[in-house]
Amino acid sequence: MFSHLKEDLKAVFDRDPAVRNVFEIIFCYPGFHAMLFYRFSHWLWTNRLYLPGRFVSHLGRFFTGIEIHPGATIGRGFFIDHGMGVVIGETAEIGDNCTLYHQVTLGGTSWAKEKRHPTLGNNVVVGSGAKILGPFVVGDNAKVGSNSVVVKEVPQNATVVGVPGRMVVSGEKSDKVDLQHGNLPDPVAKAVSCMLDQIHSLETKVQELTKEQQRLEKELLRQQETEVVNG
Repeated sequence: MFSHLKEDLKAVFDRDPAVRNVFEIIFCYPGFHAMLFYRFSHWLWTNRLYLPGRFVSHLGRFFTGIEIHPGATIGRGFFIDHGMGVVIGETAEIGDNCTLYHQVTLGGTSWAKEKRHPTLGNNVVVGSGAKILGPFVVGDNAKVGSNSVVVKEVPQNATVVGVPGRMVVSGEKSDKVDLQHGNLPDPVAKAVSCMLDQIHSLETKVQELTKEQQRLEKELLRQQETEVVNG
């Protein structure tokens, strides 16, 4: 448990340029505080101390505004930036070195006592306000844009944005995509651009057909004049 906390502390240094020292993290970072509560509550939960585990988790929610069920599985180097409003459900699984921004929900879509929350691979980044709902996998190195609603599996290295979530980057690593500062690809703009390209292509074909029609009409007119003269 303590080795995990050490890596959680290091993750804050690696991913938040605003941090200045360890004491600032210990006293002023609710995301780190939430992980303190979670690591202890998860230890209680895995040792079948369910009520104490839920109680410690509830205290963490009260003090940080971040709700992490003690039954969730979270890997090493996990970082919650800002954190207010984050919800992580009971059967959620999160890999190593993942980052969640504020108001992210890893939620379920079923009331059945089964796997009902998402599984995040390693190095996944989820932008602020995003909702990932259901028992599917978000692959390694994937990125989910701010305020997206994802309800189906996301491949490795993909970037998903929109409502519902649509994949705008796939197949290659998308490290240059900035989830928090307005540089995400816009799938609607991309679709409009494709439509404009198709319209331009159709206009070109219509112009070619119009020229060919005019040529044929002139040729037909010449043939009729020739027939009249020879007739």
